[in-house]
Amino acid sequence: MRMDTAEILKKVRQIEIQTGKLVEETFAGEYLSAFKGQGIEFAEVREYIPGDDVRSIDWNVTARNHVPYVKKFNETRELTLMIACDVSASQNFGSWSKFKQETAAELAALFAFSALKNNDKVGLLLFSDKVELFVPPKKGKKHILRLIRELVAFEPTGTGTNLSLALTTLSKLIKHQGILIFISDFLADVPTFAQPLQLAAKKFDLIPVVIQDKLEQKLPSVHAAVEMIDPETHTRQLVSLSVAEINRILTQRQQQWKEQLDGLFHPLNISAIEIDPSASAVDPVIAFFKQRARKIRR
Repeated sequence: MRMDTAEILKKVRQIEIQTGKLVEETFAGEYLSAFKGQGIEFAEVREYIPGDDVRSIDWNVTARNHVPYVKKFNETRELTLMIACDVSASQNFGSWSKFKQETAAELAALFAFSALKNNDKVGLLLFSDKVELFVPPKKGKKHILRLIRELVAFEPTGTGTNLSLALTTLSKLIKHQGILIFISDFLADVPTFAQPLQLAAKKFDLIPVVIQDKLEQKLPSVHAAVEMIDPETHTRQLVSLSVAEINRILTQRQQQWKEQLDGLFHPLNISAIEIDPSASAVDPVIAFFKQRARKIRR
């Protein structure tokens, strides 16, 4: 349903207030810790001083000079954060209080405001079965609010999902390395986007955010028949929810899809953030940031 201008502005303001508070209280520091080191560049080597991190010792220089030397780095810190968001028809689904698309917009805003707080550039790509919108990375609050407005109010012309096209487009458009937050339900045949994802993972610090509704994983057991409509293909099918076989097939397909997705992510050392729209979207992101920060400190 199309929103009027007043509704759009109200929703953008609501997200700005809620997200801004979360960023101030929690996410700015977590974001910085999780991505620390991405803006680091080598400066020089110097002699070891007691108290230096032994992990920074340059063993080659140490061996040549017979005294310990450490590598010194300068932190440039400025990063480029790209947010790719699935706006296909399957995002307009929610069995609870919120559609997947709304959850995606709030998550994208959370990452964008965290980047703003740390003076990083942020860009946006919206996609369905085509590239719907590309906004090049820039800094500034005005720019971030523009991105949120697009996330809230944009009306795609496509209904299907083409993850491969979105990943390939980003790899071509973004010339420098950066962070890629890729938000989707990933409800597509994994082999169709496996290679573009592998290539994108070589260029970006790729973080998939997988949004999936509980009803997509298991149907309620009730004595009723309902007409199921695929929002992307518009195909219709009458399904009896009282038949246990339906859930058995759904569970089996869900498990196969999950195994394929994990089988794609794990060899690339990619950790996905899994989001359930009926629960807090904040907790999984905080947990992810903390896990990332621990890995960096090791």
